[in-house]
Amino acid sequence: MSATATTRPQAAARKRPPLRPQRVLVYVALIAAAALFLLPVYLLIVTGMKSFAEVSLATMWNLPSGIHFDSFQKAWFGQESAGIRGLNSNFLNSILLAIPATIGSAFLGSINGYVLSKWKFPGADLLFTLMLFGMFIPYQSILIPLVQALQRMGLYGSLPGLIFVHIVYGIPITTLIFRNYYAAIPTELIEASKIDGASLLGIYRHILVPISMPAFVVVAIWQFTSVWNDFLFGVIVTSRPNVQPITVALNNMAGSYIVEWNVQMAGSILAALPTLLVYILLGRYFMRGLLAGSLKG
Repeated sequence: MSATATTRPQAAARKRPPLRPQRVLVYVALIAAAALFLLPVYLLIVTGMKSFAEVSLATMWNLPSGIHFDSFQKAWFGQESAGIRGLNSNFLNSILLAIPATIGSAFLGSINGYVLSKWKFPGADLLFTLMLFGMFIPYQSILIPLVQALQRMGLYGSLPGLIFVHIVYGIPITTLIFRNYYAAIPTELIEASKIDGASLLGIYRHILVPISMPAFVVVAIWQFTSVWNDFLFGVIVTSRPNVQPITVALNNMAGSYIVEWNVQMAGSILAALPTLLVYILLGRYFMRGLLAGSLKG
């Protein structure tokens, strides 16, 4: 290797401009904001590592005396003597809830967005506006008719009923995302497919779905997080502990007379792990989906 080649990285390093005071202040402000944002996470972890005797308001910021996982074991498997039901079965319920609800609402939203953006018909814009109106209806205002409808359908108190509720309630936002995404696709592509004899479903299956992965990732992350973290529908629609999602089970871990905060914090960490992993694994694709136009009107 020549001396010129070895000195190029050194010369490039010397040419880097020094950090300006304004940039240093920006970094300091960002680090301070990140530390403030992570304070609740710090409390969750240190409290979950403590024994019940160590938990108090006076020492909540202190580190635990050691690394203990008893609270996590009790939160996951439960403890009958203390009246604590474990989260393991409810964790599986949330998995069986979130995955079908996410997939179902994503595909229904993609079909709606495809029809409303590329197969215009009289009243399409009005229908789209009415569908978007569903995003602004508070959950609390529809609980009574929701329960009555589920009872008549024979779905009340069951996990399939809760899946159905989340699919229906997720249609407005998924339709909005896919409609705006498909609106950016050239109409000439659809017209050429029609000339070649492709049907409505054929165009959707063979052309739009393969190029819709960024939008599907955005919808999947959004819906999975919303369904997994939901508490209100879970506590209203499911009536038995063996079919309730993990958020309801986490709330039920609090005893009537005493709350073991170390177990509650450990359970909160366990309940938050799936959504955290989803954002860690798919976060970069989420940003790509946003930049690809899935939220542009």
